[in-house]
Amino acid sequence: MTLRLEHDGAVAIVTLDRPDRRNAFTMAMRGEIATLFDNLAQDDGVRAVVLTGAGGHFCSGADTGEMGAADSAAFLKRMRALHRMIRAIAAMPKPVIAAVDGACVGAGWSLALACDLILASPNASFAQLFGRIGYAPDAGAIWQLTRLVGPMRAKEIVYSGRTLGADEALQLGLILSIEAERPVRDAAIDLATRLAQGPPVALAMSKQLFEATTLSFDQFLDREFMVQPLLATTADHREGLAATRDKRAPNFIGR
Repeated sequence: MTLRLEHDGAVAIVTLDRPDRRNAFTMAMRGEIATLFDNLAQDDGVRAVVLTGAGGHFCSGADTGEMGAADSAAFLKRMRALHRMIRAIAAMPKPVIAAVDGACVGAGWSLALACDLILASPNASFAQLFGRIGYAPDAGAIWQLTRLVGPMRAKEIVYSGRTLGADEALQLGLILSIEAERPVRDAAIDLATRLAQGPPVALAMSKQLFEATTLSFDQFLDREFMVQPLLATTADHREGLAATRDKRAPNFIGR
């Protein structure tokens, strides 16, 4: 078993489970992760997801033991599987939180960057090590890093291949918080539980609007123009208004 799924109420916890390889993902795992996230997206009982790794590490990227000696057709197949995996995480219409402990490097960092929020332990470390094997970063890392820290800092991180500790990652806005008082997995589950109490349809639409921030301002407003009138017709909107008037917590049902 290289992938573990657990449930804590409305929160699904996905654990990369290859601790002997710092949770490096194999070719088979690319498909398994993509399929699992696709299924979780369709599961109405799941309202938030935590992605983490076993054995004190998040993910050391793709398993280098499977690299090399591949023809172009085989390598294109690998890239399609990689992109299907990363798209399944990024397109999840529910909040996804990465709980990062230890190594989070290469395409493993891309997995975390595809999540909505990243929490880290004090010993978390982040690096783009592709240059060591004559590769450029993949799985969307350059696109994600550029959005988060700007092109110049992203270039420095990629070109140097240096390791960023949790403190620097927090300073640069690459993680949301450092969890020093308790296991980062527990902190991520607690946060996911709080987010799972929100209105599912509105959260899904908000995620779509965040992705649309690469559009021009006018194009973004056109997208927003389509979203809010749709949300105004939902049962969750009516429940939110009623709960506000009654001064009680809302009970959102995702409709």
